[in-house]
Amino acid sequence: MKAILLFLGGVGFQEILLIGIFVLVFFGAKKIPEFMKGLGKGVREFKDSMNEVKKEVEDAGKSAGQLDDGK
Repeated sequence: MKAILLFLGGVGFQEILLIGIFVLVFFGAKKIPEFMKGLGKGVREFKDSMNEVKKEVEDAGKSAGQLDDGK
């Protein structure tokens, strides 16, 4: 949440409200839930990929440690 606040900087409530109204008018009320659902799926896939990469790195480190112990 802090990263979002740092990104927004000096954006106040009025600006956020204006952006929200613009998105509502531009996309329409029916498209917003579909957009949010797609965004949620994308975030979930990104997190799963990050966890998979982290696991692969940890496994590589463990196997490298086992190779060092065998010498």
